[in-house]
Amino acid sequence: MLNFFSQNLIKKYGNLILRTNKFYKQISLYNNKMLEGQTNKLTNQIKNEKLTINEILPEAFATIKEAIKRSTGLILFDVQILGAIILHEGKIAEMKTGEGKTMVAIVAAYLNCLNGKNIHIITVNDYLAKRDTEIARHIFKYLKINIGLIVSETNHKLRQKAYKCNITYITNSELGFDYLRDNMTVSKNELLQAGFDFAIIDEVDSILIDEARTPLIISGNDKHNSNKYYKACEVSEKLINTMDYDIDEKAKNVMLNDSGIRKCEKLLSVQNLYSIDNEWTRYIINSLKAKELFIKNKEYIVKNNDVTIVDEFTGRIMEGRRWSDGLHQAIEAKENLMIRPENKTLASVTYQNLFLLYKKLSGMTGTAKTEEAEFNKIYKMLVTTIPTNKICIRKDLPDLVYKSEYYKWKAVANECFDMYKIGRPTLIGTTSIEKSEFIANLLKTLKIPYNLLNARQENISREAEIIAQAGQRYSITISTNMAGRGTDIILGGNPNKIAKNTLVSYLKQKYKLKTYIQFENFSKCSNTKIHNLLDTININTIKQHTSFENIKLYIEDIDNKNDPDNKNNNNLQDVYTKILNEYYKICSKEKIRILKLGGLYVIGTERHESRRIDNQLRGRAGRQGDKGSSRFFVSLEDNLFRIFGGETIKSLMDTLKIDDNTPIESILLSKSLNSAQKKVESYFYDTRKQLFEYDVVINSQRQAIYTERKKILQSSFSRDCIIEYGENTIEEMLNIYKQSNIKQKALILQQILQLLNITTNISLDILNFMNLDEIKIFLYEQLRITYDLRENYLEQIRPGLIRKLEKYYLLQQIDQAWQKHLEKMSSLKEYIGWRSYGQQDPLIEYKNEAFNLFVNMIISIRQTVIYLIMRSRLIINN
Repeated sequence: MLNFFSQNLIKKYGNLILRTNKFYKQISLYNNKMLEGQTNKLTNQIKNEKLTINEILPEAFATIKEAIKRSTGLILFDVQILGAIILHEGKIAEMKTGEGKTMVAIVAAYLNCLNGKNIHIITVNDYLAKRDTEIARHIFKYLKINIGLIVSETNHKLRQKAYKCNITYITNSELGFDYLRDNMTVSKNELLQAGFDFAIIDEVDSILIDEARTPLIISGNDKHNSNKYYKACEVSEKLINTMDYDIDEKAKNVMLNDSGIRKCEKLLSVQNLYSIDNEWTRYIINSLKAKELFIKNKEYIVKNNDVTIVDEFTGRIMEGRRWSDGLHQAIEAKENLMIRPENKTLASVTYQNLFLLYKKLSGMTGTAKTEEAEFNKIYKMLVTTIPTNKICIRKDLPDLVYKSEYYKWKAVANECFDMYKIGRPTLIGTTSIEKSEFIANLLKTLKIPYNLLNARQENISREAEIIAQAGQRYSITISTNMAGRGTDIILGGNPNKIAKNTLVSYLKQKYKLKTYIQFENFSKCSNTKIHNLLDTININTIKQHTSFENIKLYIEDIDNKNDPDNKNNNNLQDVYTKILNEYYKICSKEKIRILKLGGLYVIGTERHESRRIDNQLRGRAGRQGDKGSSRFFVSLEDNLFRIFGGETIKSLMDTLKIDDNTPIESILLSKSLNSAQKKVESYFYDTRKQLFEYDVVINSQRQAIYTERKKILQSSFSRDCIIEYGENTIEEMLNIYKQSNIKQKALILQQILQLLNITTNISLDILNFMNLDEIKIFLYEQLRITYDLRENYLEQIRPGLIRKLEKYYLLQQIDQAWQKHLEKMSSLKEYIGWRSYGQQDPLIEYKNEAFNLFVNMIISIRQTVIYLIMRSRLIINN
């Protein structure tokens, strides 16, 4: 039964969906050539008939719906069409897990690329970008639309090509770094991005909310003293929590108290730890943060003797990312690893300001309503909840609250044991690697087989297989966070994945190599039938066409009916189809059994700081109208309770004399936990809001600098820019001249002549008799004469040299000045908060100070460029 909002949506967009389905009936009769011609037809309607994309929407959606059906065999639900309309309107579509968001993005992207715009589909990781690109390429080959892919390993040439495609799949971090690199390049031929027209963000809450806490930074190595990090680490080990320092877990900060300061001064042999000439404070604070707040196997792992960050929201490792301001080095010292140099910021941008560059922005996720206010306020995006294709009948059971963590984990293990005995598939969600491995050891003790998915490399490589098969009977899966996994948990198992893996496994055996995947959850009769089918494969023919290393890709091509040597592989294609059909039968029977057991059971082992992450975990059960249930096992020693107040509940349990082994189960208690989470969400929202408000100031400066830089980069005649810089410099110095006394005026005129390298027969005394306008006109003329002479001199030596020098000096000085400016702005942001003690608004003070710094930077750039260009000499070595 649809709720009130769903009925309103259907009423509002029902006519568009009906018209789409009417076109779809006609287009489904087209042959492949006629379907391919639809793209040209619709493009011409926009160009020649001046139709808007809204007017061609039903036919465009019907066209892509048919292409999806021919490519994948899937027929889009009406709710998916509805989701695509919402994306097209620049809103966020909240769609539950398993509702087909990947296809929804493809539908909206096709419509919007018809008017020649650049469409970016942005994902949270490389795996999803690659997977979605493959799906899109198979679909769009029916419609002659080019699909590009940009992931971390994509080289510069392929990036340029990918950005020119109709639709580009890219990760959020690569998009940001490419934007920054574009604004650091010294050649227009190196530019990557064509424009920011329309973006569709997958897992929009993860990118625009969770990732938005920290800016994207491109940095270079800076000088550092590794001994100071090691020494600070030694000192921090001798300091005692609460006695020498206090921890603010909410703000992830550490503050030294009087005792700690005295102890540090004694250990470091310094008189004043907070002296302006003493930099030890930063080292000590970072070491204490590393010691208390950044825990190994939770916030980071040590991989190949390197500290690698673990994303707290997705549980994935973040290759190449490092904490800034010396924190990463402090953790390296803590782990006794080689300390890599600190980074100096060369360019930075926040996700908020990066995505606000788009003319139209939309997104999709399973959980966005809880953050609707933030999406609306910062990004001007509304959240629309799309009704599910089938009604969700999942049961979210009240939380079980234990007094201690020990009894909570014991209860989780016992619950898993009970589920395993009856064969009900169970998914256990944890918040860190450490805790996922702890529950894994408990299950090992109870002799319960399990699959473990966390940030460790050996588990990442099997991620898709683990999640895809987590819906089988007797399957127990442990995972650190479930955001952006990109693979649905299908009850009974995923027949496509099982068929492919069975084939890959069999072929690897035939290549005389040990198999690495076994499937034991199916009946002996079925396995025998599949085994007999496998024995009919002509292995020698396959060996002629692929090597052992490429078997997996080869089978992917067979699955996608994209095999270039299909004539020689009719045998393999036929066997694969039969195996796939056999597994469909097996999985369907398994699903019926599992539904009788209650469907997938999701166990949460701790409430996350955000309700969205909890909802993402719950959402894995009850996919497409299946049965399922979820329950959270929590303890009063969990972080959320400890930091945000579990004392009331603890005292209640003590008063009622509740046994340690007995949990409290109460809807009221679950509500109090939700309330605690709202406090955390509110706190982090304030953090992001403050980051955004402060970055708005620097963003306007960034846009001004990058616009000027791009103008210079794309200009073929930069002389005008140099003359303009010179004239502006003259005007700025004459403004000071106007307000000075006679002695100072003579000095300023001399400085102008020296700066511009002007030699004139007219004495300074004569200039002093001129009025301000006459002086300005005279200096403008002298600037041009001097510059003409310099240009002629350099052109005679080497033609075209002056133009290259102009561009070089302009770009070099802008980049150097901007980097220094970023450092000053970072320092300003750190100390400006103290102004509040003087009854001043730190943000207003920051804006004023930032403006003055920016003006000084611009003046410095102009003067330095003019000074250098006016003194250029060409030294020719014999």
